[in-house]
Amino acid sequence: MSDLLLVGCGRMGSALVKGWLAGNAADRIWAVEPAELGLADPRLHHVRDAAGLPAELAPEVVVLAVKPQMMPEALPAYRRFVRPGTLFLSIAAGRTLAYLEQGLGTEAAVVRAMPNTPAAIGQGISVLVANAAVTPAQRKRAETLMQAAGQTAWIEDDALMNAVTGVSGSGPAYVFYLIETLAEAGRAAGLPADLAAQLARQTVVGAGALAGAATETPAELRIAV
Repeated sequence: MSDLLLVGCGRMGSALVKGWLAGNAADRIWAVEPAELGLADPRLHHVRDAAGLPAELAPEVVVLAVKPQMMPEALPAYRRFVRPGTLFLSIAAGRTLAYLEQGLGTEAAVVRAMPNTPAAIGQGISVLVANAAVTPAQRKRAETLMQAAGQTAWIEDDALMNAVTGVSGSGPAYVFYLIETLAEAGRAAGLPADLAAQLARQTVVGAGALAGAATETPAELRIAV
């Protein structure tokens, strides 16, 4: 029986759990979260802290989805799960592979992933990077788990994760600001506020869908408008 341990079940963790349950990612999912989950499934087991986990638990994957500032507490609490065959998958922003290895040990198999907010509806993209202890099978496992949130891509140098954060991690904020700005321009030109908001939102949604489906480059699509 395969066990998956999720540490932290906030907005991103909840989105992942829903995808894992839908895709039968594990026989049992253990979620450590102080708050109520709002999810009900016989495969999902909720405990409020690490002390509530069974002593005999040997998860195949430990997913660290706590806020970055909580990692100094989380890593010592879950280091006991470091063993051959166990993968640690971290989605904590800003916490490097070197930082995770310092807390878990260099023998730990660690993958760091950077998802973005559209992952909440399964339309995100996650970029992953692995340390030297991760096996090919574990790379595939990490990729499959993150595909519950959307597309995936790999990098081989953790230093590139800062650039990834600037493009895909922060990118949705730029897009949302564009929607705000287009809507405001519409209102300033005399459109009713609700119509301006609808036009701005659907223009960006439609353009994104076209960019994803088209064979032309974004530059070619822009010129064709």
